Parts: sequence; C-alpha cells; structure tokens
Amino acid sequence: MEADITLSSLPVYKALASPVRLRIIQKLSARKMSVHDLSSELGLSGTIVLQHLNKLADAGIIKFERIGHNKVSRLTVDNINVHFPQTIYPEFDSYKTEVPVGHFTNFSVKPSCGLAGKTDYIGKVDNAAYFMDPDRISAGMIWWCNGFVEYQFPNYLTAKNNVEMLDLAMELGSEFPFSNNVWPSDITFYINGTEIGTWTAPGDFSDTRGKYTPEWVPDNVNQYGILKTLRLTHDGSFLDGQPFTDVKLEDIDTSRDTFAVRLGIKKNAKNNGGCTIFGRGFGNYNQDIEMKLFYS
Repeated sequence: MEADITLSSLPVYKALASPVRLRIIQKLSARKMSVHDLSSELGLSGTIVLQHLNKLADAGIIKFERIGHNKVSRLTVDNINVHFPQTIYPEFDSYKTEVPVGHFTNFSVKPSCGLAGKTDYIGKVDNAAYFMDPDRISAGMIWWCNGFVEYQFPNYLTAKNNVEMLDLAMELGSEFPFSNNVWPSDITFYINGTEIGTWTAPGDFSDTRGKYTPEWVPDNVNQYGILKTLRLTHDGSFLDGQPFTDVKLEDIDTSRDTFAVRLGIKKNAKNNGGCTIFGRGFGNYNQDIEMKLFYS
C-alpha cells in the first residue's frame, strides 16, 4: 500500500493509531479470522471488534469475505510505504576507477613475496626487486609479508565539487608460504597518508580453487580472498557496511590530484601474516581494485 502526507491517507494513519487494531493486524497476519474468533482471543465483545474491523476496512488494510455462514476478515496489504513531499537526501554524482593490482606506484615489501600473471609468475618469487619489473602491470595477484604497496587513483573533481563519500573494494587474503587456511593477518588501510583502520584477514585460502584463478596456479597455493569494501563518509569509516573507525572524510586531504591508497602490514602487528591482493583473472571476484567517488 502506498501512502503520502495528504488527507487522503489519513484513514490509514487513524486505523493504525490503536493498540487493539494493531493486535488485530497481528492476528490476521497469521490467518483469516471471524469476528467470533477475534472476540475470543482479544477478550472483547463482538460489537467492539466489528467497530475496529470497519476502521481497518475503510482504510483498505483488510477486507471481509464470507466462508459458509461466517463473516471473516483477511489482510490485503503486507507493507505500507509512506512518501514524503520532498527528497531529504540529494542524489550524488559519482565516478568509478579500477586500478590493476600490479599498477602500484610505491612499495616496500619483504619475502615471502611475488607477482603472478595470466600464464606464469612474473620474475622470481621471493625477490622484491621484481616488484619493479616492467611486466608487473600485468599482474593479477601480488603477495608480500612485511611492508606495503601503494596505488594512485585519479581525482577528477574540481574546486566546485564536494566529496561526499569514497568506496574502495578489493579481494584480500593473508600470505603464508604455499597456503594456510587459518593464518590471521592485520592489514592496515591508508588514504592520502591517513591511517583509516586495520582489518584482520582470517587466512590464506586454498581449500578450493579460486573461481577465476588460472589453471597454471598450483592447487596448494593461495587461490582466493575475501571481497572487502571500505567506505569513508562524513560520519566515519565503514567496512562491509559495519562501523569501522572514527576516521572521516574531513580527516584526509581531498584536494590532491590523486588519492593514494596504501595497504600495509605493520612491523608491530599482533597478527603479522602478510597480505595477498587478488585482481582481475584471479580469485573469486573478477575485478581489480575499485574506487568509487561520490560528490555533489
């Protein structure tokens, strides 16, 4: 049922403004009932129950029908949408940028570490020098233990635009030589040099093969991660829709030409278990690192 803030919807609001009628709706949500049945369960006379039923019927919430000699009532709606006369929250413009996992612009990593492409490893595994190999931009999966990698996302906004919300989505796991399904790791997110918060990855998974992981990747190494969505707003940060930290949009510099996104493993992390990033062509989600910027 659709309702609005006009007099034509007033019967609906009046019908709901009664504890007895709310109890009747609860009863009728389970089954059709006669006046006699409702009277018995509510402990009210049939005359009073019928008066309440008429108000619900006038509002279009219930209908009467005959079953044999009995007059029964049934619900005709399962929800009521109330439309206010104007939109309180404006619709924001947005744009999305997807950066390949091998397209990092800064790094400092320690073994075990490496990069993987569509057909083979890129360079030598556990040699951090190959993180500067020109072929790194074709990597679909990268991993490291201590240290960080950092990506640059373009900031196309002008001085006339206001940043309202920033979303980052990426598939992450921890890092263990070959694999360990129970290997927690504290992965810390930074944007433009500001620490946003730390998420603990539960493991480095190889219990099943990744949906998009190439066939050349051995079964006993990391196959997939967990898709994580980090959201930064004026009210704080959120991870997968749940409150994360108190860091707000105002705490980062949004006037730069780029947004620098860093993922790091701190030296003093309680769970120092490394990080794996799965990009397009690897893991369970066929995407690279996505940033969506909402603005007004």
